Amino acid sequence: MDTLAIAALATEMSQARTANAVQLSVLKKAMDIGAEGAMQLVQAAVQATQSVNPPHLGNSVDTFA
Repeated sequence: MDTLAIAALATEMSQARTANAVQLSVLKKAMDIGAEGAMQLVQAAVQATQSVNPPHLGNSVDTFA
């Protein structure tokens, strides 16, 4: 193996390592954004169920209808 091939291989490995690091960083950011969106959705669902119906509704079942 000559020195040019070794240098090319080293450069290629470095570029691959950098590309992997960038991809991992983008993946982590996407996961953080997804988790934040899911948390907002859960909070919105909880608020929606608490404010829609008065507290006395849903406590009994009419079995004589």
